[in-house]
Amino acid sequence: MLINDFSLDAKSIHKLSSIGLSSKTLREQIDDDLDFSLELWHSQGLEILKQQGSFFFATKFISIEDAEFCIVDIETNGSKIDKHQIIELAAVKVKNGKIIDSYESLVQCHEINQHITEITGITVEDTKDAPTLKKVMYDFKNFLGDAVFIAHDVKFDYKFISLSMQKIGLAPLLNRSLCSLSLAERTIESYRYALSYLNESFDLNPDAIHHRAMSDVITTYELFKLSLANLDKDVKTVEDFIKFSKEAKRLKRPKFDPLLKEI
Repeated sequence: MLINDFSLDAKSIHKLSSIGLSSKTLREQIDDDLDFSLELWHSQGLEILKQQGSFFFATKFISIEDAEFCIVDIETNGSKIDKHQIIELAAVKVKNGKIIDSYESLVQCHEINQHITEITGITVEDTKDAPTLKKVMYDFKNFLGDAVFIAHDVKFDYKFISLSMQKIGLAPLLNRSLCSLSLAERTIESYRYALSYLNESFDLNPDAIHHRAMSDVITTYELFKLSLANLDKDVKTVEDFIKFSKEAKRLKRPKFDPLLKEI
């Protein structure tokens, strides 16, 4: 979750994920009626509930097995949200390690420079009959719901999608999020953690087409399963999982790249 898109301070957000936040503190930090704010936040993908007099993220009480995770990848025609846009978005919903739903779409775009086309293979012509950004953002918001948002280097995808939603008049995302790269650093020993390198090292997705959204989503899904298999047994709930992905000790990397052929 991006703190700048939420009306609570960092300390309160931490309490919502751990020991709970009092009604008094929560009310002091919001401008609107509490019930309205809770409904608004829920519409933005974040459920907050009351337990024994304090407020918590619902994900504090949801087991990893029962949670819905949404693995997401986007391709864009540049890195600056004020100048550029999403040209492809793909996602799968995962529950108990299994894919339960998927979403994929190109996005209508009138300008894609040659460099981006060389990387992604996507041209303006490919997108001419695709849905508009507004349509894709509304569809993806409905698909995502309140699932935990996962991506490889999650900050970019999360922020770009959230700001794209604001561009077309929707509220920003508030879903809890988890970075598959940070998680991999704590569960899988590797010389590097770029998705393409991990795919080559562990044969995650033999049919991978790097820098195409659904292909990268499937690779990330396979990586996610591998991380789950190596997860500390004390990590039980979604909030445990998020905390582990950020705070657990990173595994020691090999001194030499095992993919480099010996001379």
